Amino acid sequence: MSPTVKPRAGTEGVAAPTESVRDRILNTARDLFYKEGARAVGVDTVVARSGVAKTSLYRWFPSKDALIVAVLEQEQKDRWAGWDKTAAQSDPEPRARLRAHLNGIVRFVSSSHFRGCPFMNITVEFADPQHPARVLALEEMQELRRRLRGLVDNIEGVSNREELTEQLLLLVDGAFSSAQALGKNGPQQFLVATADALVDAQLKK
Repeated sequence: MSPTVKPRAGTEGVAAPTESVRDRILNTARDLFYKEGARAVGVDTVVARSGVAKTSLYRWFPSKDALIVAVLEQEQKDRWAGWDKTAAQSDPEPRARLRAHLNGIVRFVSSSHFRGCPFMNITVEFADPQHPARVLALEEMQELRRRLRGLVDNIEGVSNREELTEQLLLLVDGAFSSAQALGKNGPQQFLVATADALVDAQLKK
């Protein structure tokens, strides 16, 4: 049972803050785009589901592309906030920290709500490499590579850090892809063990 929280002096009778119009639109679009696809969901559907006027949507997001990019930017923000939280809570020993991040990925992709990596999904939906959403998805992949390289750089004795980084990136991408089709029983359950084997192989070279 949660403890009773007493209101601060002078706040009695003040309504709790509500979700802003922008956040309501963004959260609705984020949910719909992830479940049904950004191309498949029209602006009218987002307006209807969020309960706001179309003029309000366009006040905050001048185009559907702008809304898609805003959704991906929020996905990006939440992803790396989660990554940083895992890093802060994990054992600082380099291999233990790598395992902590990979275990987090396994839990994420094994969730019943998982419907693929939102950034990989976007690259499938938008073929134009110059589309702003696809550009952002590429930036996200590059950031994942950079963070994996940071983990690899902290492991002593690795013979080829670039190669190991690319191998780990391939494993993570594979976990995202296979889990979308095979669900919680996909091969992502071997992600940590396979990564360990790759690290061990590099240490023996």
